[in-house]
Amino acid sequence: MVELSFFIGKGGVGKTTLASAFAVRSANKSKRPVLLLSTDPAHSLADIFEETLRDIPVPLALGSNKKLHVWQVNAEREFSCFLDRYRDSIFALIESGTIFTRKEIEPLLDSTLPGMAEIAALLAIHDAIKSKKYGAIVIDTAPFGHTLRLFEMPQHFLRFLNFLDVASSRDQVLAQTFGGSGLASDPFLAEWRRIVADIQRALAGGHSSLVLVTTPEPFALNESLRVRDQLIQQTGMQVSDVVLNRAVVSKTQCPSCSHTLARTTAAVKLIKKRFAGAKLMLAHDAGAPISGAKNLVRFAQHVFDGKKLPPSTAPRKSAAIEMKRTDWPALATPLSFSIGKGGVGKTTISAALAFHQRAHDRKRPVAICSTDPAPSLDDIFEADVSDAAAPVLGDPKLLASELDSVAEYRRWSAGIQQKLNDAMTGTVKGIHVDLSFDRRVISALLEIVPPGVDELFAIFRIMDMLDVPGRKVIIDMAPTGHALELLRMPERILHWSRLLLKSLAAHRTLPLARDIAVEIATISQRVGELAKMLRDGKRVQIWPVMLPEPLPDRETARLLEAMGDLGADPVAIFVNRVIFAEEAAGCKRCSVARSWQQQTLRNIAETLRRGSKKIYIVRNRPNQIAGRKSLTDFTKELWQLA
Repeated sequence: MVELSFFIGKGGVGKTTLASAFAVRSANKSKRPVLLLSTDPAHSLADIFEETLRDIPVPLALGSNKKLHVWQVNAEREFSCFLDRYRDSIFALIESGTIFTRKEIEPLLDSTLPGMAEIAALLAIHDAIKSKKYGAIVIDTAPFGHTLRLFEMPQHFLRFLNFLDVASSRDQVLAQTFGGSGLASDPFLAEWRRIVADIQRALAGGHSSLVLVTTPEPFALNESLRVRDQLIQQTGMQVSDVVLNRAVVSKTQCPSCSHTLARTTAAVKLIKKRFAGAKLMLAHDAGAPISGAKNLVRFAQHVFDGKKLPPSTAPRKSAAIEMKRTDWPALATPLSFSIGKGGVGKTTISAALAFHQRAHDRKRPVAICSTDPAPSLDDIFEADVSDAAAPVLGDPKLLASELDSVAEYRRWSAGIQQKLNDAMTGTVKGIHVDLSFDRRVISALLEIVPPGVDELFAIFRIMDMLDVPGRKVIIDMAPTGHALELLRMPERILHWSRLLLKSLAAHRTLPLARDIAVEIATISQRVGELAKMLRDGKRVQIWPVMLPEPLPDRETARLLEAMGDLGADPVAIFVNRVIFAEEAAGCKRCSVARSWQQQTLRNIAETLRRGSKKIYIVRNRPNQIAGRKSLTDFTKELWQLA
């Protein structure tokens, strides 16, 4: 059986770097090819390897070794291939089991679907296993929240198969009602159940390992503990290895490094206590980015073989970037979004913007909401933040919430179920058997909690929050790839709603179809308003957040390009955790890190100044930002590139 190694963790902790290093090491030791596969919609394997990659497995040369294959999964391509493979069987089942025809349903299946990234990732892993080409597969996952969705996907598939089973049984229902015999179980469903069983065996078997990557920061450790508990509860999977990245283990005179040393010591104790049985490995922080095959080999030898990490070098020196002191910006529009790669500090910046806005304008209420499946607003505000918006920091006009999208979906589907029951009561006989059967089909469909439900139902909650006059709303988004999915979602919902309304028009004499059409039309109207709003700079502000490091810099550039394609162009960008000269003085590690940061800042300035964007600089803070006093101090200082 092929060995599977899943690298999981909070965004920004170094999953991609460590997964790549582990894969390079495995390929150098293996007699068979090793596949490194990325399931993150915001891929960065090409940046790590400094190579051009395609959306199929590509062999990379590691010296004379060509046993490493790298695959950045193109979710749309993989999902389309999957649909094409089973298209006729799916349509045959739906046509035999519902009021809809293939002509009516086909445009919906050809649309981009929520959760497509996780479905495609699971199918890609299954195909790689079945190919029997690889001795090991290393999976670089998306940040925590969407990795949980990936591991829950087999159960989702089983619920979907139940829906198809119900949809395919119309002939059996007719036979039971009027006499006769039904058809045998569809062979397509049996084949698909075998696929799900294969995936479940691969995930649960002894050849599958979970490697948790974290850093000494309390936010990262707290989120790691929360997700560990969710993994055990929802999937039964256990963490087998923990890599504590960016660790400092030697005493130093540098205040910043001394602080990290204390955190590293505390983190090691916590991990040994809370992850009993898991192997702990330390990855020392050298202050420089790690990219390219040679550096990955050295890093892998350090982390996984215990060798000393070679000293890092600074890039070519040049003049430091000029900055000037400035004030924190006000929220000038009803709706704001903070977006960026995982781990760059979106939640901190979002909370600071909301906190500053309340200090700037005491009359207007501010609501901050997280759409990240693994949120951390509760850490920032030092309070239990839930799905329901509630005051934080003792301010009745500063509200915080973390969306429970699954519960939101359950409430919505319960309402649809009630409408179905109201429209279709009484004994079902004669020609009404078809209508009753459609209720069973739709009920089975509503039992599926769709992957990607967080993006879909976050849209509805955002619209609800905007209903309060005068309120400023700021959304703390999921990491880059899934944030873009959310911003694209209004247009997709509009597309789906138009297709569904067109399909339902042919069945407008049925009470069921009329009720669903009214529900869809209402949603379509509100989503249409939000879609217009997202392109209106007078009504929406978008705040990209990044770190002054090469990898986040490249990902942010791709993000800004995608934002431009969506018609949502930011006017400013936050560069977080910038090391100032006085903080780096006398410390080799901090000096090297600052040199790399200055080079990245120059690249940012050259790129973004062409678009007249403001570039805000946030000083690196040794302590995490949490609580009223911390936010007060944090929002007293901000810089801007001159």
